[in-house]
Amino acid sequence: MTEAYTTFGWTTISSVNSIFTNSTQAPVPSSGKSASLGIAFLSIAFIIGFPGNAFVIWTILTRIKKRTVTCLLILHLAIADIFVLLTAPFFLHVLGSGRWIFGNIICKMCYYISGVSMYASIFLIMFMSMDRFLAVAKPFTSQKIRTKPVVRGIIASIWLLASLLASTTLFYRTVKNMSGLLQCVTYHNSPKHMVFQYTFETLTGFIIPFTIIVSCYVYIGLRLRTVKFQTKQKTSHLVIMIIVTFALFWIPYQVVNMLQVSGEIFSSQNLTKAALKARNNAIALAFLSSSANPILYVFAGGNFIRTAGVGFMAKLFEGTANEPSSLRKISQVFRQKSHAESAELEKCVDKGDPSDHMLPNQQADLRD
Repeated sequence: MTEAYTTFGWTTISSVNSIFTNSTQAPVPSSGKSASLGIAFLSIAFIIGFPGNAFVIWTILTRIKKRTVTCLLILHLAIADIFVLLTAPFFLHVLGSGRWIFGNIICKMCYYISGVSMYASIFLIMFMSMDRFLAVAKPFTSQKIRTKPVVRGIIASIWLLASLLASTTLFYRTVKNMSGLLQCVTYHNSPKHMVFQYTFETLTGFIIPFTIIVSCYVYIGLRLRTVKFQTKQKTSHLVIMIIVTFALFWIPYQVVNMLQVSGEIFSSQNLTKAALKARNNAIALAFLSSSANPILYVFAGGNFIRTAGVGFMAKLFEGTANEPSSLRKISQVFRQKSHAESAELEKCVDKGDPSDHMLPNQQADLRD
């Protein structure tokens, strides 16, 4: 994940053997067509994502007085995305000039900021899912958690954890002289370090949090199906779209990571070559994810554009104020159904065979 924002339009050393000999993923200039494609992807992400996320932040901070849990999480998602997009000018310069001129510290910090932002994004999405799970499964616990001090503490913990997990970038990212050009590259002292970094990133930054996310929504879906509860809550659909979009953009990158790790573990040059060939496209998708959420908000709030104009997004986010009560209704319906089934079962027991309530000697008398 922390390498997901490596320079577009560059390819790693073509010789697989040399990669694992010096353990340096050294980029070399690719064709002008490839560099142009990278500039195009990065420019689109920056042109759409930066103003889009800035508008989201402005809307929540200035137009919404009552900020719900979902609203706060969307705010911090936008902050995480805009931090990533602030690094775009550095990468655009590299694509245009073919070299890194900003020094070792900025090299590390650009990729560290990207790593922190991406860890924060997935953990914020995970908290969204857990919040809904608790509202359905443990409504009383959910009410205790849904207070501003608790939520702010959880969000602060998410940023702190993201900062710690992304610290591998500070160790493995450095500036190297490659073929007479300074490059900001990932450098591993041995292949084991590469295996550790990519496996660690995939586990902590995707597999574990997405397992939790899917589990929460499977549970919620089963409950909804059991009680046949129907809801037209727009914000619930919006959150699901955010989760699905994030997964679609990031799954290719995580697959590439695991292909490269598998290539090293099983000594398969074919797997390694496949990973290196697909990495640039996977990185492009990962970077574009930072500009996806504002587009989702525009589609989700399309009905408000005619009536509210620029304030359409505020109308959309204000809808999250009714979200807790809607989720609690699901839990209440489920509990009422459970109580009704228990009462019906007790009636069936009471109307059962009278001999079930007799003492053993009374049952013997009946048999005689």
